[in-house]
Amino acid sequence: MCAAFSLLAQVQASASRTTTTITGTRIRTSVSTFASSTAAQTLALAKKQITFSGVLVPQGTALRKSKGMKRIGNIYGKICSMDNLILADDIARKGKKDQYGIKVHDRNRMGNLEALRDQLLGRTFKTSKYTTFKVYEPKERDVYRLPYFPDRIVHHAIMNVLEPMFVSVFTADTYSCIKGRGIHAAARAVRRALRDEPGTTYCLKFDIRKFYPTVDHRTLKDLLRRKIKDQDLLWLLDGIIDSADGLPIGNYLSQYFANFYLSYFDHWVKEHLQVKYYFRYADDIVILGPDKQDLHLVLLKCTDYLADQLRLAVKGNYQVFPVAARGIDFVGYKFYHTHTLLRKSIKKRFARTMRRRPNPQSLAAYYGWAKHANCINLIKTLSRESVQPIQHYCYVPRTCGRQNQDRQNT
Repeated sequence: MCAAFSLLAQVQASASRTTTTITGTRIRTSVSTFASSTAAQTLALAKKQITFSGVLVPQGTALRKSKGMKRIGNIYGKICSMDNLILADDIARKGKKDQYGIKVHDRNRMGNLEALRDQLLGRTFKTSKYTTFKVYEPKERDVYRLPYFPDRIVHHAIMNVLEPMFVSVFTADTYSCIKGRGIHAAARAVRRALRDEPGTTYCLKFDIRKFYPTVDHRTLKDLLRRKIKDQDLLWLLDGIIDSADGLPIGNYLSQYFANFYLSYFDHWVKEHLQVKYYFRYADDIVILGPDKQDLHLVLLKCTDYLADQLRLAVKGNYQVFPVAARGIDFVGYKFYHTHTLLRKSIKKRFARTMRRRPNPQSLAAYYGWAKHANCINLIKTLSRESVQPIQHYCYVPRTCGRQNQDRQNT
């Protein structure tokens, strides 16, 4: 950074020396014009270098506020405005109008929203008590649930304003809970990368051990302060973060906090390690490369970074393997260079669903998975064995998947 400032000063000085005075008027010569152009280009380069050095956190150093990043402020009033609270209420209730909590809230909707605005402006709002329940698909997890009013409305009110800030930090290789960047966007990106067969010979696949429960609150708050300077908003976010251990699964804000928590790691992998093929869906990470030993070295560096910077641990079941031999099990699919299959567990659930009389919504969900893979034979087989053929619910094209049809999922 110092070298960039020194270079800039030298160019600006040379530009000032290439001027001459004629009859009291300073006229820049053609050399001066060239020097000014060079100075402008060097200024832009210097600024880019300064910003770059500020964005990345070198491995082994403590997290710190970046001087090159502009922080946002004076947005708490927008979050607390009645217009935003009404909009948040409208969004939060979509598809849930028959829930008991919404019916109770609607008995005095405007009065509740006005009271909520007063709590936010007076900084008396507190996160309500959680209730928890377990889900067992695909594995056992504790899911946290908050009341519709006031908590879910507050979370949507925050994201109505903050979502553009969060998305601006994410890399193009980050998926999950981002508009336009879900499962199928991640699958398309992996398929595009696999067209470069020599550059994707091997795959490194790992995830983070108990990611949501082990997110460190202090580190998350420090990261948020690198982007936000509004003290009232930071007070509100701190209260929500401290309302449960880690990040509670089920909170609307948790999915954005989770992506944001790993966003600087994403930048570090892409820009410091210079990894070309990198994909992250929540805490599942896939890295592709031409050399097995290089991927082992990348794994070692990622493990150290996650432990030192974010206090996270890589799960012990990491894998480095040839793509052609095993395929990449990621976002519900198994990817090869020549074709894409459904994950085995999803295929089994699809078959179980088809054996009984499925409702259109369930069938459409599974068909949505299958149509993005090479599964035409699978769909035909399940349609013959099911109580009601799949064609009864949705149109099945002659081919499913856009890749090689020689190898089908049967």
